[in-house]
Amino acid sequence: MIIIMNTRKTLQNEKINVKIILSALWVAVMFIYVYADIKTLFQPEIPEQIISGIVGGMTINQSFLFAAAILMSIPTIMIILSLTLKPSINRWVNIIVSFLHIILIIITRFVPGKIWYYYIYYQSIEAIFHFLIILYAWRWPIQEKQTV
Repeated sequence: MIIIMNTRKTLQNEKINVKIILSALWVAVMFIYVYADIKTLFQPEIPEQIISGIVGGMTINQSFLFAAAILMSIPTIMIILSLTLKPSINRWVNIIVSFLHIILIIITRFVPGKIWYYYIYYQSIEAIFHFLIILYAWRWPIQEKQTV
């Protein structure tokens, strides 16, 4: 007797560790920051404003640049923290920092003046990434521990 077995091949789909997902989302946020800032340099009025030292009504000085450096370094720091912090701390740090970034996006969306479409697009993508960070951190898988 001959038995014919049908086998079906499917692509393997490994479960990705939440820490890696969070870290990857922070990498994506960092790239969005960089791309948006580079594109801003191509707005016709920006080079003259940079030369004058006043961009969008803000004086470009050491304090402004230091504050911008702190803000722009947060995604880089979060990449490492998302991979290294203990889950209980990691979860809340990701939720809080992403929530604060969403608040910042909302505040900057309503700054008076002309907002370019590309910038609205980048802010929207950034907000989606931050929402995903909050979602993944909130839904962090629970591991049951056996105690003796």
